[in-house]
Amino acid sequence: MGEKETVWDVVCIGQAVLDCIVRGREENPHRKRVYRAESITLNTGGDAVNESIVLAGLGRRVRLVCGLGDDPAGRLILDEVRRRGVDTERVTVSGKLCTPVANLMVEKNGSRSSVNSSATMLEGYTPGAEVVKGARVVSLASLFRAPLDQREVICDLVRAAKEEGAIVCADTKLPTWRQVELRDLEEVLPLIDYLFPNENEGAYYTGEKEYRAMARRICEMGVKHVVIKAGEKGCVACKEEECFEMGSRAVQAVDSTGAGDSFVAGFISALLDGRSFYECCERGTDCAARCVRQVGTTAWLEEMP
Repeated sequence: MGEKETVWDVVCIGQAVLDCIVRGREENPHRKRVYRAESITLNTGGDAVNESIVLAGLGRRVRLVCGLGDDPAGRLILDEVRRRGVDTERVTVSGKLCTPVANLMVEKNGSRSSVNSSATMLEGYTPGAEVVKGARVVSLASLFRAPLDQREVICDLVRAAKEEGAIVCADTKLPTWRQVELRDLEEVLPLIDYLFPNENEGAYYTGEKEYRAMARRICEMGVKHVVIKAGEKGCVACKEEECFEMGSRAVQAVDSTGAGDSFVAGFISALLDGRSFYECCERGTDCAARCVRQVGTTAWLEEMP
């Protein structure tokens, strides 16, 4: 194989989590501190896992890069992503890691809250720059969460991706355990082609309150294209001096878990088709709308023909 030969449409790097989703929790009128729920389910999660499964479901050749523990949660995630057609050659399974498990509580209106443990730090796991080989797109699917929460690791991966000739996308997260921010990546921000913070992340990283101001500020830092994901309010997208807004689709929201990941996956899929910035946002919006109609990030893919 030649040094620059493309093998993967997308290499997704980031978090792998097992989500325990509790929907519609309410107090039991017969017993104190005992609750009832509409449903309690286990689902694969984490931005990199979600993106990779959705992209594979959209017909893309996808490689997942993440760290898992040699434990039941890790085996469940690994089995599921393989079943979905995602390449796992670069997934690291280690007895020294504990696969993160997140407790997600989903309200009846689709909003959610979550609890995570320090297992998400993935102490001892660092993906090497070689994982981006052969990629058309490299997606840093959970920027500022492990393993993408160390400046040197992020910078090395971004530089390696650009040397490979890949498009670099990054979906941000708010830091939890290690504190790394956009300003810490000043030297590589101009190498990032597309950045996808949500409205809370955009406010945190820029200090701005208005969506367009958030996006413009990040563009001023050097990022080429910025999309502020704002849930039911849609999104705001900017590049250089151009900005536009796009509303969300009118659907009955059941669970917002993974909607942002589905948006990014849909956007990247359209990008691979050579679509315009606006058209990429349209496809991302469509995928996010499909996602929120069911519990779990990837359940909507079962409806695909």
